[in-house]
Amino acid sequence: MFKKITSLIDAKLLKFIIVGVINTLVGMAIMLGLYNLAGCSYWVSSAANYILTSILSYFLNKYFTFQNKEKSLGQVLRFIINIAVCYLLAYGIAKPLTLAVLAGFGEKVQTNIAMLVGMCLFTALNYIGQRLFAFKETKPKEE
Repeated sequence: MFKKITSLIDAKLLKFIIVGVINTLVGMAIMLGLYNLAGCSYWVSSAANYILTSILSYFLNKYFTFQNKEKSLGQVLRFIINIAVCYLLAYGIAKPLTLAVLAGFGEKVQTNIAMLVGMCLFTALNYIGQRLFAFKETKPKEE
């Protein structure tokens, strides 16, 4: 188990982090802008962020991070499933956790912190999901 976890720490992780920084900057602008400037809700703001940055993430991680050559609808579906599961887990955990920890703070502060906590949780879960599920490396078939 420990060997499996440590095998995830390599050059691909560094590339994923670079892509993550780009996605985070773009995503924060989208999410915080929609919430604070446009008055959209927590869920709408965070969902718009992840829909738009997931498209960016798919292409950057497929070709830059994992250098994956597979071209299939199955891979796109695995990517979408991964994003959806990571999003629901991260934001489903972040909001109630933040509300409990920051109970004495105002709603805007709590929601902004919840969105940032959700981004961090999402990133960690997403790396594992993309690496092991969406863009998993397949071994050549022996003939």
